Formats: sequence, C-alpha cells, structure tokens
Amino acid sequence: MGGAYSLLTEPWLPVRLADGRVVSLGLVEVFERSAEIVALAETSPPSLVAQYRLLLAILHRAVTKKFERWQVADRVRWYREGLPVDAVIEYLESWRDRFWLFHPEHPFMQVAALEHAEATRDKTKPWTQISLGSANGNTPVVFDHAVDSAPSVITPASALNTLLGFLQFTPGGLVKTLRSADKAGALANTAAVIPVGWNLAQTLALCLHRPSQGGAQDDLPSWEREPLSVAQLSGDPVYASGPNDRYTRQSRAVLFVAEDDGNVRVLRFAAGYPLADDENAPDPMASFRSGGNGPVRISFHEGRAMWRDLPAIVPGPRAENETSRSAAVLNHAATLHEADSFDAVLQPVLIAGLASDQAKLLRWRLEQFRLPANLLADAQCAIYLQTLVAEAETLFRDLRWLATRMLAQTLPDPSSADTRKRAQALLGAGPLTSVYFAAAERALPEMTARIGEYDFDAAGRQWRDALREGATSAWHSVTVGLGSTPRALRAEAQFHRRFRGLLNKYVPQTSNDASSEAQHV
Repeated sequence: MGGAYSLLTEPWLPVRLADGRVVSLGLVEVFERSAEIVALAETSPPSLVAQYRLLLAILHRAVTKKFERWQVADRVRWYREGLPVDAVIEYLESWRDRFWLFHPEHPFMQVAALEHAEATRDKTKPWTQISLGSANGNTPVVFDHAVDSAPSVITPASALNTLLGFLQFTPGGLVKTLRSADKAGALANTAAVIPVGWNLAQTLALCLHRPSQGGAQDDLPSWEREPLSVAQLSGDPVYASGPNDRYTRQSRAVLFVAEDDGNVRVLRFAAGYPLADDENAPDPMASFRSGGNGPVRISFHEGRAMWRDLPAIVPGPRAENETSRSAAVLNHAATLHEADSFDAVLQPVLIAGLASDQAKLLRWRLEQFRLPANLLADAQCAIYLQTLVAEAETLFRDLRWLATRMLAQTLPDPSSADTRKRAQALLGAGPLTSVYFAAAERALPEMTARIGEYDFDAAGRQWRDALREGATSAWHSVTVGLGSTPRALRAEAQFHRRFRGLLNKYVPQTSNDASSEAQHV
C-alpha cells in the first residue's frame, strides 16, 4: 500500500448534518454530502479555520483542472445547485497517493526528510509540540496539564486536525532546529473571516477565490509540490504563490511517528517552509484596520468585542487616508450577491482564530454575526455602518476621558499625572467599558437590519438611543463606585453637568429613551 490512513476514506473530519448529528467523514464523503452538511463541527477555532481552508484549496484545484477559466456565474450555480462533486472526486483520485497521513515519501502536510536528516532523525518531541491548546516546553497551560516527559497518545484524526490548525496559526519565534527562529503561520494573531452559507457547499462557493491568473500550475497546494527538502527548510522566506499556497503552507516541518496501533505519541519537528510577508497580497481571510504605521491585522483583544471592528471587516469604500481593508473572502461573497438575486436576506459571517503576542499564545475565540447581505454588496450601507460604529467609539472615548477626570478628583493630588494614570487604571478595571458596549451590542442586530432595509433614519435613531442609554448606565456605574464621601459627592456634582453636555453633543435625547434614562439619573 505504501501508506496508512487515507484522508479520502478514513473518518477524520467532524461535520454537523442537517438532522443535528455530528459525525466524522473522509474527504470523498464530505464533498459527496456537502449539500446535507450544515457546517464543519470542529471545536478548536484554529483547526476549524484550517479545515475550511483545506477544503477550499481542494475545491479550487479541482474546478481549475476541470473547467480552467470558470466564472462567477459558475460559482452562483454551484451555490444554488451544489458543488461539481464529480470534478472534486476525480481530482482527489488523481492525487490519492498524496493524501496518506503516514507515507514514506509523501506524508500529508508533513516532511518525510526529517526521518533521515541529521538534526532530526534521532530526536522526537511530544505531539503537544504542535498543539495550540496544550502545555509544552515553556508555553503556559491553556486547556490541559500534560508534561513533555509523559506525553499522551492521540488518534490519527486528532493528530491531523491539530496539525492543520497549528500550521496556519503558529506564531513566529524560536525553533532551534535547522534555523534558530522561524516565520509565523499565515494566520498568526488573526481573527479569520469566513462567510458561511446554509450548508457546506454554499459556504465553499461563497469563499472560493478566483482562478489563478497564471494558469492551472500557478498556485499549487502543498500536496501538488515536490516534497520539501532540508535546503528549503533552511532557506529564506518565500512569498506565497496564491491562496492555495497560503491555505496549505507548511510553516513548520512536522513528521508524525506512528505507534504500532496507528496512534501518535511523538513527532519529529523542525523549522518549516517560511512564508514571506507581502503587503500587496494579504491573506484572503484577514481584515485590517487603520493603524499609526499602516494597516493592522484584526485580532482578538481582551475585553474588546469583535463587532467594534465591523467597519473594517465589511467591504466598502475607505477614506483617502484610511488603510483598513476587508477580507477578500467577503468580497468573493459579495460578487455572488451582486451576480444573482439571492433569496437570503442575511449573510452569516464566522470570525474565528487565535490571538498571540509574539510567541506567547493568549486566547482563541469564535464569533458569528448575521449581517444583511446589502452590507456586503452596497457601498452606501457599508458607509452608514462605519458612521454609526464610529459614533459609538467617539462617544466612548470622551466618556472615558470625563470619567477618568472625575475619578481623579476623588484621589489625593488630583492634578498630578500619576493620579490620572491611577484613575485610568481603576476605571479600566471597573464596569464602564463593559456596561457601555453591552448596551450597544444589544442594539446591533436591529441597527444592521434597518440599514439592510435602507431605513437609515430609523437605524440612526435606534442606535443613538441605545448609545445614550448605555452611556447613562455606564456613568451611573462609575458614580456608584465613587462612594459617598464629601470628596466623591463634590466630584460627581462637578462633572454631572459636563456629562449631560456630552450626551447632548453626541446623542441628543429623544422621546424613546426618556423614561429609561430617568431611572439612572
């Protein structure tokens, strides 16, 4: 046979069926049943994103081989009628030898050369070396308490899914084998964006990128390339040839060592095929917001809700000096909405990934929004959404500034810079931020729905009422925390009028919120 554990037939990919059951399937059956699969059912956000990217690379190569210069109209048909399954199965069969997890020459997404390379042939590491949720080396505990000296055993399916997520999201840092340090994975410190349909076939059709400009051989996934050599692993970073390359880039060199029963306990590990940064060709699933020194990848930050970055995530025109840009996959989805009159009013969008600080892993998250389809396809809707979210940020900025000054007045030496810093820290640890943005988040679905209906006036009124209510509740939470000392009462009286002026400046009171505000003031 030459290999063991075929990804085409072995049940390794967890999926959720229309009847609610979660089952694991091989690649052939996943594509055959893509119309009845609601979504992938992986629970680890990095692995979930990587699985979608793997399926997209397979689909893109299959339809490119079969149809060459396919068009948006073809994607519309695949969205409505189902994927060209015969073309995908034909492609998978043609590359069957490259989809074995354990193979002497072509182990899937691994580097066979590590078995004989001087730096790795006699060295192994526990499988947790590639687990983004496990403790290994000097990485802090996230979800388990395993130790390097006594690694557990995992199934081939778990090993494969762990590897896929690791290769995409691993941060840059020390490697110490073949190279002292290595570049990060394609999605390191990224909140990846995926527009999803009502079944897997629709999701893949929405996200599918355009045919390669240079022809069928221009952008190859890892399994269509020659096996990586030690010289490539030791070489300089290489730019991605396109999305298929990025979706399957082997950012670290890994080789599983199979136990007698086929499970995995240890692996060989080294620096990978490094991905060079290219500002002109960002990752298709990454969105960027404007930063002080150019565009900054949108990631997950502690205490910050992802919807606050929707203006950068949603496609739309940008100001001349603005460097934010939305993920290309959302533009791919928008072309389908523009090319045909879809029945769906809402476009679900999945945002998932892993946040890291250099080599330190911080958190992973998964969020989903149901956005009006018009927000993706109509610039006017996108602009108004950007305007309303910007109003929320501006009001919060001034609210926080005012609350910091009020809190400083209750502390010794209130005019001191150190006192203001202390007041700012105390305020950050309090409920101001969460109370304010929780009120805004509750109003978000209705606001976006009204924008999707082009009822901009109603969307603006409803949103500003919610911001006023949130600001009032947040201010009340701060004043309660001041206590009832004479100094606290004086500070509250001194800043109350300024707070009212802040509300009247940004969110003038309407009859809709008068009664709710009276309960807090």
